[in-house]
Amino acid sequence: MKIYSTSQVAKAIGMHPNTVRLYEEWELITKPERKENGYRIYTDLHIQQIQLARKAFESVIVQNGLRNKMVEMVKTCAKGDYDGAITMTKDYLCCVRKEYEKAEEAVRMVQSILDGEVQKSVILMKRKEVSEYLDISMDTLRNWELNGLIHVKRKQNGYRIYSEEDIQRLSIIRCLRCANYSLESILRMLGQLSQNPEIDIKAALNTPNETEDIISACDRLMTSLLEAEDNANEVLKMLVKIKENF
Repeated sequence: MKIYSTSQVAKAIGMHPNTVRLYEEWELITKPERKENGYRIYTDLHIQQIQLARKAFESVIVQNGLRNKMVEMVKTCAKGDYDGAITMTKDYLCCVRKEYEKAEEAVRMVQSILDGEVQKSVILMKRKEVSEYLDISMDTLRNWELNGLIHVKRKQNGYRIYSEEDIQRLSIIRCLRCANYSLESILRMLGQLSQNPEIDIKAALNTPNETEDIISACDRLMTSLLEAEDNANEVLKMLVKIKENF
């Protein structure tokens, strides 16, 4: 069996030698044996495990513990439980597909609300009444206001009063947040919606503006979920290959 030093593995993978050691520390690869002088002995298995980990972590999906699932899968592979790692990856794929369906359903619900297919609320409500009506906390309402998703008028006594239009807007926000759309993407969609009621909601949610930074670009939920699915399928192929070779 061919063996490698830390620096040789690092060069083959294209990473710093310290990163190779971190993968061992984080239990992402099988613990390498050592020579009498203490130097680590790596094999082709370690190289394939590192490649697997890097591919697995390309996904930026973090909601509902999806990224953690991939971390646990890589650690399971490092322990030599390849069947377990394959099962975990298939479970991850199912979760990603469900998230995608949930995201699409939210878009359909938003369109239904805009088309007037969803029952409208009473015309005026106080914050507590809105909280109970939409089944969301008052802190959540405050957070959405602080982030500019909604601007609520106040009475002369300072109390907020929510109109029918406010309730509709909050219903839209709630649907999208339940499907894990980011506040940034929702705000972008609402801004475009106010300018053009006929916008493509899905495109508005998943297409960042040119001025938005890379963090916002990573919030392209549906695009990211599709990428995560493709990524997981590649991981599955790599796991099968590792199982066959080792």
